[in-house]
Amino acid sequence: MTLLVSFERWSKACVSVGVAPDESDYRRIRRAWRSMGRHYHTLSHLDACLREFDAAQELALRPAEIELALWFHDAIYRSWRRDNESQSAALAVRTLRAAAAEIVERIRQMILATAHLETGFAGDTALLLDIDLSILGSPPEIYGQFERAVRREYWWVPRARYVAARGRILGSLLERPAIYQHDRFYEKYEKPARANIAAALQQLAWK
Repeated sequence: MTLLVSFERWSKACVSVGVAPDESDYRRIRRAWRSMGRHYHTLSHLDACLREFDAAQELALRPAEIELALWFHDAIYRSWRRDNESQSAALAVRTLRAAAAEIVERIRQMILATAHLETGFAGDTALLLDIDLSILGSPPEIYGQFERAVRREYWWVPRARYVAARGRILGSLLERPAIYQHDRFYEKYEKPARANIAAALQQLAWK
């Protein structure tokens, strides 16, 4: 399957927000997604997000802004850092500085929201977050691969500490009234996502 992360696609999104596409910027973003230590947060994750976005574009108010936020949202990712989202947002601001200030700020805010520390977002930000969390509702075997890949990214964390931290994250998702905000994503992913998370929590309890 051909990945959607092409220069042509990048160019179209840039032009849509008033930025002249630069191949060196495109290559820099691709290199960032291919940096060492990644097992889930890779170009394959970006590709999956773009595919989810393509299937739900009619829900977007400003499609190009969501797409660019997806391109940048995990561009900077180091498992031992707590500022990945802010660093990714800063990279987007630098790269898209030729766009109108309000466009850049909306993209920046969407990227920051992918820390998934807050709820209650609406509009394009809610759609972006639904897309980013769509992996949670994947078939159990795919979800299992996701959990294993995340653990590999945190290989340096002692098992007991990892189990406790991962359990808190997964538990907080189950405590939400809804994981997904848009009906399209809720109907497709909410039930399997909750089943996957519950199974993952049970597995963690046995470790």
